Amino acid sequence: MASRSSAKRTWIAIRPRWLPVSLKLDRRVPGVAVSLAIITLGVLVLSISYGEYDISPWEVVQTLTGTLPSDHPNAANYHLVVITFRLPRILTAFLAGAALATSGAIMQGITRNPLASPGILGVTAGAGVVAVSMLVWFESVPLSALPWGAFGGALITAAAIYALSWKNGGSAPIRLILIGVAMAAVLSAMTSFMLVLGDIDNVQQAYIWLAGSVYGRTWAHVRLLGLWLLVLMPLATLLARQLNILALGDDTARGLGMQIEVQRALLLVIGVALAAAAVAAAGTIGFVGLVAPHVTRRLVGPAHEGLLPVTALFGGALLMLADLVGRWVIAPSELPVGAITALIGAPYFMVLLYRYWR
Repeated sequence: MASRSSAKRTWIAIRPRWLPVSLKLDRRVPGVAVSLAIITLGVLVLSISYGEYDISPWEVVQTLTGTLPSDHPNAANYHLVVITFRLPRILTAFLAGAALATSGAIMQGITRNPLASPGILGVTAGAGVVAVSMLVWFESVPLSALPWGAFGGALITAAAIYALSWKNGGSAPIRLILIGVAMAAVLSAMTSFMLVLGDIDNVQQAYIWLAGSVYGRTWAHVRLLGLWLLVLMPLATLLARQLNILALGDDTARGLGMQIEVQRALLLVIGVALAAAAVAAAGTIGFVGLVAPHVTRRLVGPAHEGLLPVTALFGGALLMLADLVGRWVIAPSELPVGAITALIGAPYFMVLLYRYWR
């Protein structure tokens, strides 16, 4: 009886009156989420304050909250640097990290494999092929079209991987991963081919974008990426229960009356859209979708109702921190944020690979 009561105390049930849904959260979720939010705000302030034009953290807070005295000698400069130049870049990093992390958590849930991520499954490469072709060959394409092009490339890639992995009336998770790795290699070769043949100025821009960078991002990038996340994140959270059921195995999910392939395809589309939006805004940043779900799963458990939002917070904070490190380590120059995440994620991936196959 004691074990049952203690098991009940580990969960929080949320049943909104205005929605026909209910969510079950691990009791660790609120504390971890608040801690990550505080860390995120701290990294945000430090990242804004650091640069060639230094601003103290307290003055950054005053500028962001509108409490900086109007008679301050640098009020106009602070507002320009903080609001116009630095804040859009850092918010783009946060939103891109949140999108990639959530996409990785969804794909790991779909495949029931801890090694899955948007980059490894080829989704990022599919989005990258279309985005690079738009940057290199179609210079007049507006910024607003880039996420849609990346989403189309990622969706076509995901559909091809899903179709090729179909066998005996279903798509086995291990086949999804193996075919995704092969597809990523083919698409990377196509991207390299386009870069060789393109105009040098456009190719240079595409190379910077492929390295994964938030340099020069504006409020237009923030609005586009924020709009996609505003739609996709609630959808992913509402489908968290389906991810929990898929984690039990296909046979168990069928026994519970779940339409496995329909739900798997729907979740795959959401994960693809999140990855494509991040790729369109910040380039092909790797390993965030692999590392963030793993770390947060250890913090809040495997239930996706709490895992998805906490993973988004962790991924956003991780990419903001990577951007700060990239600007600091070789100042006044900077390293692309994708290079920093690769330095963090590649060793982590090797450790996971060793543990998974040993």
